Amino acid sequence: MKIVRRIGVPPSARGSTTGSTCPDVFELSDGNFAVIGTEATDALERELPADAARADYERIVVVSRETLIRAKADIPDV
Repeated sequence: MKIVRRIGVPPSARGSTTGSTCPDVFELSDGNFAVIGTEATDALERELPADAARADYERIVVVSRETLIRAKADIPDV
């Protein structure tokens, strides 16, 4: 599995002055997506709706609204 491309704009285009530690979204070679965000499993797990769950190896990650909105145009429909 490899990163194929960034989805959206780089952190510097969203106002990051360093671009080194900012939320980001990537498309992977297997068609899945990877995100860089703030780990928030402990804070949000109890807030999940009754029909949502996570496996032990999964984490809840927060990505800024601007990051996801700026990525929207690059996310394929299918």
